[in-house]
Amino acid sequence: MEATEVKMRQNEIIQPLLTDLYQLTMAYAYWKSGKVDDTAVFDLFFRKNPFSGEFTIFAGLEQCIKFLFNFRYSDSDITYLKQILPPYVEEEFFRYLKNLTVEDVTLFAIPEGSVVFPRVPLLRVEGPLIVVQLLETTFLNLINYSSLIATNAARFRMAAGKRIKLLEFGLRRAQGPDGGLSASKYAYLGGFDGTSNVLAGKLFHIPVKGTHAHAYISSFSTLADLKTRDLAVYDQNGSDLIESRDFVETCIKRRDQLATLLGILLQEANDGELAAFISYAMAFPDGFTALVDTYEVLSWSGETPSQRYISEPRLHYRSGLLNFCAVAVALSDFGYRPIGIRLDSGDLAYLSNRARDAFRKIAEELTIPWFAQLSIVASNDINEETILSLNDQHHQIDCFGIGTHLVTCQKQPALGCVYKLVEINKQPKIKLSEDLEKVTIPGRKDIYRLYGSDGHALIDLMQKHGEPPPLAGNRVLCRHPFLESKRAYVNPARVEPLLHIYWQNGRCCQPLPSMEQLRHRVQHQLGTIRQDHKRNLNPTPYKVSVSDSLYSYLHKLWLQNAPIGELS
Repeated sequence: MEATEVKMRQNEIIQPLLTDLYQLTMAYAYWKSGKVDDTAVFDLFFRKNPFSGEFTIFAGLEQCIKFLFNFRYSDSDITYLKQILPPYVEEEFFRYLKNLTVEDVTLFAIPEGSVVFPRVPLLRVEGPLIVVQLLETTFLNLINYSSLIATNAARFRMAAGKRIKLLEFGLRRAQGPDGGLSASKYAYLGGFDGTSNVLAGKLFHIPVKGTHAHAYISSFSTLADLKTRDLAVYDQNGSDLIESRDFVETCIKRRDQLATLLGILLQEANDGELAAFISYAMAFPDGFTALVDTYEVLSWSGETPSQRYISEPRLHYRSGLLNFCAVAVALSDFGYRPIGIRLDSGDLAYLSNRARDAFRKIAEELTIPWFAQLSIVASNDINEETILSLNDQHHQIDCFGIGTHLVTCQKQPALGCVYKLVEINKQPKIKLSEDLEKVTIPGRKDIYRLYGSDGHALIDLMQKHGEPPPLAGNRVLCRHPFLESKRAYVNPARVEPLLHIYWQNGRCCQPLPSMEQLRHRVQHQLGTIRQDHKRNLNPTPYKVSVSDSLYSYLHKLWLQNAPIGELS
């Protein structure tokens, strides 16, 4: 198998039959109407940014190219189509489908990982009418969800900031296995640091992270459940084995010591939980992270008995925190370095601060400096607004595990990309509507992004294909596509063409970037957009414009196609 074929291997369900029936019925009607040699141009774009924001991350292009590379109707596909299409469909049409290729298709696209905006074509697809029509549903399927997840992930990343780790925990809540894999892949592209999804890790080379569930803690009842007590002891460098000794006894002694230091009563600590922590730590002594909220204790935020009467009660992980710290200090005694804790319920800002205070106190009292920096992971149905609120409360969380709100995109479950005919046989086509959002911009278009002297993007400009491109340092008139009075001269410091040829003459024309390169592009692209376009509350809309020539062309075609009413 050639290296190109290996690189272009794809999920087997992404095939020509992954489409809507009406694509095939239109194909037959085109064929029967003698339109086999007609050529067409389609634009794929969206009309509104998701999540009440003003930017979108474009993702899914690589999958579209792989789909083109593998596009062919198999014998079994043709057999099935004969069963579902009417019996009068001619055998010759099925032979036509069987021999259909995408060698005459040309695909222009904005690079994957780019920041994109409404109305701007993400893809421009040119070629035989029947063939490019048959690509519609699959292209939309591959781009809509991918771009939505990547955008959602990028928004979470901006909310959390660069310092905080973000882990995708959404497989169990995703819309099926394919949704789960896509979510893991495009969340990583959008800025997440890892996933709990093992298969996604294997397929897409994403770092895989995880701890344990409440079930593991609950499976231990007492310390007598521990079948092994000894753990190897290493020197301070962690390289030379010194001996093996009783780890359980060390954990119990450390718990007795730390209960006094942390002001927690021993009777508040659950022995079954301690046994579970010890067991897990012995299995993963260099990777010990504990879920500390299995046994919650109702406590108060006040520090003294008198304060407790005027303070609000809070759920405080006194058992989990004490048991974790005991095991973590014991691991340090044995020459290991634990990772930290996970909080999965309760007041995350308050609890993270209390845990950090405990870690710092232990670090100072026991002279273990790194203990103060143990990681605090938070999960529990976290969304973008939760993170922003926690920021305002000065949380001490180092990592968020995010599932449902990321992979299901609860704030907006669909992006709404569309695939519209803009030219046929070199004649421009326009779709008219009373809703201006649904009026298409006709013809082949070239797209440019104009940048200011500060390096930030000013405006995207669509021009008729073949117009002279705008030049840096030269003033260019940019017009709103539909509102005559909205126009401005722009003097760009830099001009970037956005559309590039990715598929032509039956082959991919561009090297496909690695996942790490795509991740870097997303963050670089976000850095080129002004902060007011990216803010969470009332972001400033980014301007998308047309050239003066395209404006006139659009409105002339609009008047030619709009019917003239009559009053009587």
